[in-house]
Amino acid sequence: MMKKLIVYAGLALSLTAQAQFVRGIGIFGAGTMSAHNYLNKDYATRYEVPYDPAHFYPSTHASTEYFSWGAGVLAELLPYDNLRWQTELEYVNKGAKEREIIDLYSGDRTDSKSVNKYTYIQWNNFLKFYYPIFSFSHTYLLSGLRLEYLYNSSASVFRPVSSSFPKIWFSGNVGVGYEFPLFKTFTGFSEFHWNPDIIRHKHGNTGVRNRTYELRVGIMWRKRVRRIDDCNAPKYHGPNY
Repeated sequence: MMKKLIVYAGLALSLTAQAQFVRGIGIFGAGTMSAHNYLNKDYATRYEVPYDPAHFYPSTHASTEYFSWGAGVLAELLPYDNLRWQTELEYVNKGAKEREIIDLYSGDRTDSKSVNKYTYIQWNNFLKFYYPIFSFSHTYLLSGLRLEYLYNSSASVFRPVSSSFPKIWFSGNVGVGYEFPLFKTFTGFSEFHWNPDIIRHKHGNTGVRNRTYELRVGIMWRKRVRRIDDCNAPKYHGPNY
């Protein structure tokens, strides 16, 4: 009998742990603002003899911001009230507006701007730190990494460098968010993310780093939890339950 009780207790604890491990699932849409920073290590020596066009092209510079969008799905995991693991699958566009160089020696550029655009499918993983404001609303911090797969690209400016970005890459992420109740087991949330490349893409003596700001809005579904000491109809008690 004791062995059976131990087995049943183990099964019950296992099922309870699994139920508490998944804290919620959600969807979101995002607006993005991204730019590139080019660093040509030979640019300072561009006027030295013998002349080398690679010292001029591309020049060391920061691009103009490019606005686009993204969308994704997420799951929130871990059975803790103030610490969660947020894992996501996201489709997102990044890039930069650039002016092509028309005179390598002087560095003169065109007046018009073209877009170097990159579409990524990302697997994002963040630690999520909760800070309650009221019983149903929460602010939180996010910190983690994004694993990026370059799904498609269209790069017309600085092509020797911009068209050879790696297929697999990773970047860092820091974000802040606010979650608030909508109805029943659904909550809304808004997040702002700073998503920079940790290291530069290397192409010869030129390195490129992307930086993206992302503003999200989304909906989270959380399982309604029945409390054993509540004889009334179950109620949603916020993301801490």
